[in-house]
Amino acid sequence: MNFTRLKIPDVILCEPKLYKDNRGYFTEFYRQDKLEEFLGHSINFCQENESKSCHGVLRGLHYQLAPYAQTKLVRVVHGSILDVAVDMRKDSATFGQHVAVELSAENKKLLLIPKGFAHGFVVLTKFAFVAYKLDGYYKPEFERGIAHDDPSLGINWGIKPEQVKLSSKDNGLPPFEAAEYFEPSNDMYE
Repeated sequence: MNFTRLKIPDVILCEPKLYKDNRGYFTEFYRQDKLEEFLGHSINFCQENESKSCHGVLRGLHYQLAPYAQTKLVRVVHGSILDVAVDMRKDSATFGQHVAVELSAENKKLLLIPKGFAHGFVVLTKFAFVAYKLDGYYKPEFERGIAHDDPSLGINWGIKPEQVKLSSKDNGLPPFEAAEYFEPSNDMYE
């Protein structure tokens, strides 16, 4: 597994090594020991989610406040998405900035999004299956979100705005400047 820090260094692109032959391929999508060695701290995933969405479906941008913030490890099982992480950490040098990475079943890339980031994705293919591990349980009372189309974020979602399909919940999310920002707790990585 190769790990690369992106323009926001706490967001990590994970690229598994593929072992191919005439039968197909084999790869390890997740090795806790290798990831922890790279990160320099432990991580314990406790929940795994999967979604199926059609072209243009945009899920996000979502996050949870401390002490129930979540690290996510996202991958695509089928299809292709543009995966986006926005830094919501109030005291961060990259506060309000984002990274966007195309994840697909073909490129096999994963994105590690740490606590304190809003996360969302849009489906670029006819449909996509997205799976992600979480290191904290979903707590609806701590869930927050920001508008995907806030001009201050400057996110290019890779599709025309009229193609975007949102849930009613995501359609009513506040702009970045009105959001509750993330303030880490002292025990985030214990």
